[in-house]
Amino acid sequence: MTPRRSSIEINPLFSRPGEATTRPKYALADDPMLPETAYQVVHDEAMLDGNARLNLATFVGTWMDHAATRLYSESFDKNMIDKDEYHATAEIEDRCWKILARLWHAPDPHAAIGTSTIGSSEACMLGGLAFKRRWQQARRAAGQPADRPNLVMSSAVQVCWEKFANYWDVEPRLVPITEEHKTLDGHDLASYVDENTIGVVAIMGVTYTGMYEPVRELAAALDRIQAETGLDIPIHVDGASGAFIAPFLQPELEWDFRLERVHSISTSAHKYGLVYPGLGWVIWRSAEYLPEDLVFKVSYLGGSMPTFALNFSRPGAHVLLQYYNFLRLGREGYRSVQQASQDVASHLADEIVKLAPFELWGDGPGIPVLAWRLKHGYTDKWDLYDLGNQLRQQGWLVPAYPMPDDLADVTVQRVVVRNGLSMDLADKLLDQIEASVKYLDALDGPLPHEGRPTMPFHH
Repeated sequence: MTPRRSSIEINPLFSRPGEATTRPKYALADDPMLPETAYQVVHDEAMLDGNARLNLATFVGTWMDHAATRLYSESFDKNMIDKDEYHATAEIEDRCWKILARLWHAPDPHAAIGTSTIGSSEACMLGGLAFKRRWQQARRAAGQPADRPNLVMSSAVQVCWEKFANYWDVEPRLVPITEEHKTLDGHDLASYVDENTIGVVAIMGVTYTGMYEPVRELAAALDRIQAETGLDIPIHVDGASGAFIAPFLQPELEWDFRLERVHSISTSAHKYGLVYPGLGWVIWRSAEYLPEDLVFKVSYLGGSMPTFALNFSRPGAHVLLQYYNFLRLGREGYRSVQQASQDVASHLADEIVKLAPFELWGDGPGIPVLAWRLKHGYTDKWDLYDLGNQLRQQGWLVPAYPMPDDLADVTVQRVVVRNGLSMDLADKLLDQIEASVKYLDALDGPLPHEGRPTMPFHH
């Protein structure tokens, strides 16, 4: 789109005597601007963003308390890579991943190894890299070719896994989800694995529906495959959301290091870890599962330190925020916060199915997410994209999208319930959905359907 203007018009009330009243949009101006004026211009531009609390598309947290915000403002200058200068922050990072290793039942949390990352996408890629390198080393030691690795995962994986396969030359083997098998559950798994399989990815909270993939059943299927073929294939658990839900709401569910086949687990701290974006974690059950030649020992700003990351310089403030949450909330605090979100999700699910057009898609345990679809034959006037557009006009962002691969003809709508979506707000959303349905049902004819998305919001 061609821009209407190439300059920013400055409100005369913002600027000070002697300041220019226009600034170029796409080039640096010659002269500086007073900080108060620059602040007001950027502040007003950002007002056009949506209301983060009403964004039900994203999994990313949008709220922390005042004490956390103050801690953030005191520490956003810390560089996580400089562990010699910021040794206290480095020590806190070490404590955090050990806390998570214990939470996820590592056999010996002090023998585990982990690191913080920029979100769970980097954490997933590090887990995948460790799989690939260990597989290559084992193949070469056995005198076998190591040039055609593959990774088995559900067709509903988050896009970061497709990026991993693309960037690191790994063949992605996507197992289609179906009406009968809504997640990667071990069904027909033997058809997808072979001697070139570096690992299997299990998702604790599928992006499309929020359902957990049954890691225990996947491990059992791989046990049977090993007994029949000798192939010893590990699991990486992509716990982006569920790794901060299951330990508190479904503690009896075995998905983590209690299963020996689980070599590594990643998570997003800025999702249900309740930290501002962006922070992730990845942990290996013991150091043997992280190949030593992937760890760099670097000399930086006066010290020598090991590092295993795709990013080098990265913020340390988020690590401090994670530790703040661990201290402030403890087990019971996390359980209470996550249960509140789950209660809201259950309430929404119960009420959505009472509305004539809708039926839920997905069942079983999962994160506080619900997805629904239109009942077959309900209407030809409108679809879920039209409903999403109606809700957007009222400030709500509730995405609709097609399911992957073999279910591409199924369109669902999804709500992610995060900390901050109260029962009162949920009821307001339900009122708006009901009002929008009445409006759409009353239309004289079908709405035009153009430019439909081909894939979901991968947040």
